[in-house]
Amino acid sequence: MSNLKNKSDTIDSLGTLVRLRSTEVERLQADMARQEAMRARYQATVDRLTDLAVGSGPSARPGLALSPALAANCGNYKQAVFALADTQRTDLHLHEANMAVSQRNLAQAWTKRELLGKVLAQHEAAYAREQDRAQRRREDDIATQSWLANQ
Repeated sequence: MSNLKNKSDTIDSLGTLVRLRSTEVERLQADMARQEAMRARYQATVDRLTDLAVGSGPSARPGLALSPALAANCGNYKQAVFALADTQRTDLHLHEANMAVSQRNLAQAWTKRELLGKVLAQHEAAYAREQDRAQRRREDDIATQSWLANQ
């Protein structure tokens, strides 16, 4: 009976570990979702800034004559917007690199959880087989005692 108790304790411990790993996976999945939302915001900002720079100044409206001062001002504006877009693009690439690391961490956590789940299932199956054997032994003992009592 002690052996069954030890196996039951092992199964309980493994079950706790699987639940902890599942919680870790869920946390990492939520973190990845937040990071994906941030990536989408970065991308949208880069796209809007690029559109803003391209759509401004005399190059946006061919044939429009501007004074030299206004043309220089428009050029400076475009240059500043393109520089800001480049900064956002750099931030986006850094964020995507961080996301790749987070994705690897998520994959590792998921793999650990799955492996522990398989080990748990094996222990549960072995425990069930042992309980079944013990039950059959008890039934055989009862049947033997009953048969001997009738003899």
